[in-house]
Amino acid sequence: MTKPGQGPYSPVAEDRVADAVEGSWVDTAAPFRARPYLRLSRVDRPIGTWLLLLPCWWGLLLAMAASPERIRFEDLWILVGCAIGAVAMRGAGCTWNDIVDRDLDAQVKRTMSRPLPAGAVTVRQAWCWIAIQVGVGFAILMTFNLTAIVLGVLSLLPVVAYPFAKRFTWWPQLALGIAFNWGALLAWAAHAGSLSTAAFLLYLAGILWTLFYDTIYAHQDKEDDALVGIRSTARLLGHSTKRWLSGFAASATTLMVAAILTALPVDDRPFAVLVCLIGAAGFAAHLGWQTTRLDIDDSSRCLRLFRSNRDTGLLPSVSFVVAALAGLS
Repeated sequence: MTKPGQGPYSPVAEDRVADAVEGSWVDTAAPFRARPYLRLSRVDRPIGTWLLLLPCWWGLLLAMAASPERIRFEDLWILVGCAIGAVAMRGAGCTWNDIVDRDLDAQVKRTMSRPLPAGAVTVRQAWCWIAIQVGVGFAILMTFNLTAIVLGVLSLLPVVAYPFAKRFTWWPQLALGIAFNWGALLAWAAHAGSLSTAAFLLYLAGILWTLFYDTIYAHQDKEDDALVGIRSTARLLGHSTKRWLSGFAASATTLMVAAILTALPVDDRPFAVLVCLIGAAGFAAHLGWQTTRLDIDDSSRCLRLFRSNRDTGLLPSVSFVVAALAGLS
């Protein structure tokens, strides 16, 4: 086998990456030479794109619910643009993460099959792929207003810093949350033209949510992480994980409720507030269900629960849509 990140295109690239979705179109239908690049971007593992996208939709949709008089056709583009941007920027972030972590990934069972440690692409090719994806994201960002553009540029700072967090802190999941939920601020600003207290509360809710789901995810690798010196909340919290997850879930829900009540005064929009609070209750219930189902020593269950967070995040999204549409009537 060629050395990680140095060899030519390798037959290893044909193998499915360890935690990819079974039967992914990347593994079954994508052109052979495109597969390592799609895997670098985690296209075969779409849950990460959902987890990056959903806070964007939260920010946009709650901002629309808060100011229905400002809803316009351009908001549909923001909704779609965020989705395209989430695919591109999640892919760029994952590619950057794999460049930084390629030597560590080669020592961890779940990640050694990724394109760079497996030798399916070179580091230079990965850098070129980052440039293409960032270019797509930047093109979309330039269609938004100035506040959103500035926020989009600033979002690169936590993205660049994240891969290094696991080397010096036991809380790399917090660093991921700061990066992954930035879209709540950006999309709010793209609609409203500025930020508000509610936007920041929603952003903080997303960060606590990330601490919740990524701690579950990190339990898959805790033995290998201990061997190679990677730090994580899974290793830090250990058998106290469920208690901490309950705290993360309660805090995330409280912050989401605070964002709703700040954005939508009860006296002015009682129905919209009620609908949004129902969405927040569904969010809390799903997090509680995950906590009760968790077995930190069952890697396959950890992965299934982690992936279920797409549904967790969709629940408030749907409620925010209904609240926004109710404001138009």
